[in-house]
Amino acid sequence: MRTDRRTFLTGLAALPLAMPALRRAHAATPIVAASLLGDDKPETLVWIHIRDRVERELPGRFAFNIVPNAALGGEKEVAEGIRLGSIQASLSTLSNLSTWVPGTQLFDLPFLFRDAAHLNASLAGACGQELGEKLATEGIAAPAFINYGARHLLAREPLLAPDDVKGKRIRVIQSPLHAQLWESFGAHPIALPITETYNALSTGHVDAMDLTKSAYAGFRLYEVVPHVTLTGHIHAAGAVIFSGSFWSGLDEEARNVLQKAAIEGAGHFNTLMAADEDASVEVAGQGGAVFHDVADRAAWEAPARKVWESFADRVGGMEHIEAAAAAECRS
Repeated sequence: MRTDRRTFLTGLAALPLAMPALRRAHAATPIVAASLLGDDKPETLVWIHIRDRVERELPGRFAFNIVPNAALGGEKEVAEGIRLGSIQASLSTLSNLSTWVPGTQLFDLPFLFRDAAHLNASLAGACGQELGEKLATEGIAAPAFINYGARHLLAREPLLAPDDVKGKRIRVIQSPLHAQLWESFGAHPIALPITETYNALSTGHVDAMDLTKSAYAGFRLYEVVPHVTLTGHIHAAGAVIFSGSFWSGLDEEARNVLQKAAIEGAGHFNTLMAADEDASVEVAGQGGAVFHDVADRAAWEAPARKVWESFADRVGGMEHIEAAAAAECRS
């Protein structure tokens, strides 16, 4: 009995030392990460990459619940969930965030960026830093930026010149800039969530839209809009975003680990996206898509660049825009 009593008392004495580990084992902080696309797309794969990176650094600290296929809503609904704290993490185009931070529209100006390297340099510089600070005031933490690829014109029939767009009903994201862009070509913009575009195009509610190659294939839109004009008019910038309330509630160690994982994940996403675009073109081509090169790029640029002047006051002025166009982005 004496031996049993000593064993029992020794166990009691060890409990205070064991309790912190027990608490850690049972205190995984949930992270609901929303993705608009499927398990095999970069929008979802990036969260698996971030989850695994965080788990290596902080085993058991977080429990990621990655929800694909827009099950938690479209971009606008997810961003609202991020701001409210009901969703902890997602990706978002900067266009989608312009509702709360109009300055994001700098990165949506048509024909502003020459290529992906030009865009990425601007996001990594002073303009990106300033943008992150403004998003934080709106309850959105954006520790890293991403590149979804260029947006191209998708239609039910070939639209090969600016005049071909006149009178067409074109789906746009819920952004005044995108609406004005297509109005400058004489089209009739109709704002719809991405999740409603397939039906809208198949029924003729809209005639055309613009989107990246990856999302074009991901949403199987080649089945209803088989013609792609390679305008590359907007390089679709985005961000890895977290709920501001969730982010501010983390301790410094956890926040630093998540931030590093997000930055690394953003680079991984950009690599995946470039490869996915190539694969998406092949998939869409096999599904009947026809890709058309732009014969006269200047003809497309002329009306679109009028949007620069219209939105200058909202994004820091024409000098700011011209600096970004010259790869000298500054706050």
